[in-house]
Amino acid sequence: MRKGFSIVVSGPSGVGKSTICRMLLADDEVISYSISITTRPPRRGEIDGEHYEFVGREEFDRLLESDVLAEWAVVHGFRYGTRKSVMTDLMSAGQDVIMDVDVQGGMSIKRAFPEALLIFIVPPSFDELELRLRTRGTDVADVIETRLENAREELKWADRYDHTIVNDDLVRAGAEARDIVTRERKRRAQLLDQEHQTRKPGLE
Repeated sequence: MRKGFSIVVSGPSGVGKSTICRMLLADDEVISYSISITTRPPRRGEIDGEHYEFVGREEFDRLLESDVLAEWAVVHGFRYGTRKSVMTDLMSAGQDVIMDVDVQGGMSIKRAFPEALLIFIVPPSFDELELRLRTRGTDVADVIETRLENAREELKWADRYDHTIVNDDLVRAGAEARDIVTRERKRRAQLLDQEHQTRKPGLE
C-alpha cells in the first residue's frame, strides 16, 4: 500500500484556499481533510467536527502540554492546531492529507513532515482580496482590518512554498491545484519504483 503525504494549502484570509481544498476533496478519493483545532468561535454554518474542532483555551492548553499537535499558531488572535495522530493515521492508510493552515502552520508541518507538499494561494491583487473580505459578510470591520494587515505579511511567505497559484478564477485555480497534486504523485511513485529497482538482488 502506498504511503500518503501531506498537502498544505496556505494563503491570506479570503483568498479562496478553503474552497480549493473542498474542490480537491470532492474530486479525489485518495485525499482526506485534516480538521484543525481552533479556539475561534464557529462562524455561521460551521459545524463542530466537520469544519473545525472547536475547543476552549483551557482545552487547547492541555493539548499543547500533551505534545499531540503537529503544528499550532495564533492567527487573528485565536489559536489553531493540527493533531499529529490524525495526519499519521490517514497517511499510513494511503491517504494524502490536505490541510488549510496559515504560514506559521505550514512551516511547522514542513519541519514535522519534510515530505509535505506546500501550495500557496495568492489573490490577483491586494485590492481584490480586500473586496472579497469586505463583501463575504463573515467578519466585522475591525476583524477585516486585522485580516488585511496580516495578509500583507503572509504574502511575503509565498516563495517558501513549493507552488504558488493565483486565484483569479476559482475553476482554473482548482484545476491547477489538481494538476500539481497529480504530478507530485507521479513523481513520488517514480522515485519509489527506482528505489525498488535498486534494491533488487543481482543488480550492479
